[in-house]
Amino acid sequence: MSKVRYYTDENISKAVINGLRQRKVAVLSAPEAGMLGASDAEQLAFALENERVVFTQDDDFLRLAASSEEHAGIVYSVQKMPIGDVIRGLMLIYEVLEAEDMVGKVEYL
Repeated sequence: MSKVRYYTDENISKAVINGLRQRKVAVLSAPEAGMLGASDAEQLAFALENERVVFTQDDDFLRLAASSEEHAGIVYSVQKMPIGDVIRGLMLIYEVLEAEDMVGKVEYL
């Protein structure tokens, strides 16, 4: 079993990324991965290849997941959710689930 490692799309606040890192959670952003401008399908494939759960606020990822696009897991929240609530939700997933539990699943914050 292995801990969840996150991959964030390009629209996720740096405050969320920094908050996770302060809590010793592995997180990689699309800009850091050189994936700026890549399609959502390419982002999902990158995350799968790198065994990372996508955290997004873009509902296009939900459509991809529903179309049976293979993925390592997706965590979705609405854009107006407060940063503290987002971090708490992501931490709960990190503390309760293993990476293997997330494969092919979508969790909503």
